[in-house]
Amino acid sequence: MHFTAGNTPDAPRSDLPELLSALATDLRGAGYTVDGVAGLLGESANAALGRDQLIPALIVTEAAEKGDQHAAALAAVVRLWLLAVPQRADVLDAALPGIRTEGLLALGLVEPAGTDTDTGAVRAKADLRPYSWSGDATADTDSSGGADLWVASDLAAHQQPGVLRHDHVLGIGQASTTLVRTTIRRPVGRALDLGTGCGIQSFHLLHHAEHVTATDISARALAFTRFNMLLNAEALHIDPASPESRVSLRLGSLLEPVAGETFDLVVSNPPFVITPRSLGEAAADQFTYRDGGLPGDDIVASLVRALPSVLAPDGTAQLLGNWEVAAGTPWSERPQSWAGPDVDAWFIQRELVGPEQYAETWLQDASEARDRQHYQDAYAAYLDDFASRNVEGIGFGMIYLRRPADGARPVISRFEEITYPIEQPVGPHLGAAVERADWLAANDLAAAHLLVAEDVTEERHQRPGAEHPGVILLRQGAGLRRTNLLSTELAGFVSACDGDLSVGQIIGALEALLGGEDGFDGGAFRDGLLADVRNLVRDGFLLPA
Repeated sequence: MHFTAGNTPDAPRSDLPELLSALATDLRGAGYTVDGVAGLLGESANAALGRDQLIPALIVTEAAEKGDQHAAALAAVVRLWLLAVPQRADVLDAALPGIRTEGLLALGLVEPAGTDTDTGAVRAKADLRPYSWSGDATADTDSSGGADLWVASDLAAHQQPGVLRHDHVLGIGQASTTLVRTTIRRPVGRALDLGTGCGIQSFHLLHHAEHVTATDISARALAFTRFNMLLNAEALHIDPASPESRVSLRLGSLLEPVAGETFDLVVSNPPFVITPRSLGEAAADQFTYRDGGLPGDDIVASLVRALPSVLAPDGTAQLLGNWEVAAGTPWSERPQSWAGPDVDAWFIQRELVGPEQYAETWLQDASEARDRQHYQDAYAAYLDDFASRNVEGIGFGMIYLRRPADGARPVISRFEEITYPIEQPVGPHLGAAVERADWLAANDLAAAHLLVAEDVTEERHQRPGAEHPGVILLRQGAGLRRTNLLSTELAGFVSACDGDLSVGQIIGALEALLGGEDGFDGGAFRDGLLADVRNLVRDGFLLPA
């Protein structure tokens, strides 16, 4: 169902264009940007705020309120929306002179505080914070130079008392920024943001997609997305009078709202959290921003299986997910069972935690630890649920899928664990890896000329007094920062990769040099070394000249 409502209960209004324009002008004038807030707070208080610790920022902004007019105005806005401190109407009128407190009330961004009625104090009804990125931070195809935006969402757990509402609209969190940095950016015609939430993935898609469809099962989430789109219409190149020409909002579950359609790119930060189900539980009892309503990891499994049906030829999908790891089995067993044989699939597990840590993380996430008995019961339910399926670990990671072009065959089937720090954003490096896989499938490697990638270094380790090194390593300084253990002959091959000789010529020279021993199998040597070289090209240590 198409969603065009501009006035949804308990969500900011997006049907008042003059007020939205005035708000954007005022926020810009107050310096309410990522850099502006960082400059006001200072490095340590800003870093603490990033960890949801408010006290240092409260101290700094309280002092700034007594400073010059500009600092006082910015401090008032920061205290209102980032620190959830009620503000007097006259203070906000001075800080935001175009929209004033009256306009904020009309948009549903604030509400009467219930105290200090003589001054008409108001408190934040939603979180509204600056968000930005530079053009080269997310996309090598984005020539816009990036964007400075403002993003509205529900107040988070650290900004309000009690357990979060079950239809809570999540703001910009670690998972959403992970997906932003993971997505391979390329110009596309049609993109799908599945489970849009507050709209952050769509903001980035709009800079390299002609049209974006954003779906969610929550009408409140779509209302927040619509508000954010129109508040940032200029930066996102949206015509406020005709937003549907660039963005289509759809209400519904998973792929239902786009049945029969295809897309060049799908991104999704789905409600992948594995939550115990109970008999008689209704949708209203679940946290819609994280719980998919299915048992175990079925929400991610169903998406991986179904997404190829909405991909155009050569279309790709990137998403995050959790998967269960049964006792005594490899972590990749379940993900491998989801990926069909006719689709390129690449899973990278970034983290593996036990049931206890998993329960603690998500109970804390929704502030469910504030009621001791509820916390104890919910914790036990998590452990019982995992035990019922013999689950000893829960993996988290990144998923890449591609529907091959018509007539083409899949060339990628990778299931790997990378838990150490990697370069961010990693999306461009994942895109380069896909290009290398395609190049390997289309070219005769033996005839190719190769170069060592610029970020690659070699390490040699040997025992004191030893004539030869016992360990030779290749290390990447960029991207996925892989390390590869080399044999002596493979190290010799890499050292000869200056683009002059072909792969076959270098292997032939090494065979002539090393093949004088009895029992030497030249065919096995050539095949084995060529396979090793293929892996080095696949992983980006060696590149076509």
